[in-house]
Amino acid sequence: MIRSLLIAAQLAVTLPAQPQVIQVMTWNACAGTYSSCPLFRRSTAELAWHVAVLATKADVVFLQEFCTGADADLERELESRTGRSWSVKSAGFTRPDGSPYECAPDWTGRSRGTWSVTMAVAEPDARFEVHPLTSPPWATRRFAICTAGRTFCTAHLSSGSVYDDRQKGAPYRHQQLRELLALSRGVVGGDLNLTPRAAATAYDGRDECDPRNRWTYVTRKRKIDYVFAADGRMRGCFVDRARAGWSDHVPLHATVTR
Repeated sequence: MIRSLLIAAQLAVTLPAQPQVIQVMTWNACAGTYSSCPLFRRSTAELAWHVAVLATKADVVFLQEFCTGADADLERELESRTGRSWSVKSAGFTRPDGSPYECAPDWTGRSRGTWSVTMAVAEPDARFEVHPLTSPPWATRRFAICTAGRTFCTAHLSSGSVYDDRQKGAPYRHQQLRELLALSRGVVGGDLNLTPRAAATAYDGRDECDPRNRWTYVTRKRKIDYVFAADGRMRGCFVDRARAGWSDHVPLHATVTR
């Protein structure tokens, strides 16, 4: 009996700890301001339902073009569907004058809060950090959001439209990307509004979820949504093309270890 206990103790000391497997989902829900998108003016409960249906196996969720007014609904819906405690944090974007960039109200006229980048984490009382990104002075002021300790970070970079970083070389998006990567100490992703070639700096020392570079932006069939992890930490990827009718982007699911 004593010999067995000694052997068990030695194994506990010598066997390496198994890496923790984390499921990460990123999705631009297109819920806020574009009337062509399916979730435009849907209620906050409906927004939460659509995200939670996609995220039943996720541990961390990155969302873009979400609405801050749906945060509480999302937390409740995720907890109901997964049986786990969740924490949700949004960073609401602002207009050039600093006023909130409001989501369109729902069909009943009820406010849905501010257009946002959002993170949900499957743990109670998670803490978050919000960091401003360098944005064109004449366009939307954007932010990155990270967990405390910056293990996970996400952002929605400037759009590249004529009014938001259309200049040659996409100077603001590249600056925002550098700032986002500098913040991250682990897994980073979101809607970068850059194709893989343009986002090349993000691949330095990192594995990308989908090296096949399948399209994630439905309208133009381009890949502009990403999840990155440190070299050797990426274990799998799934691009959910079956959800192409829910937004102008499709969800991207990554399996990573830490």
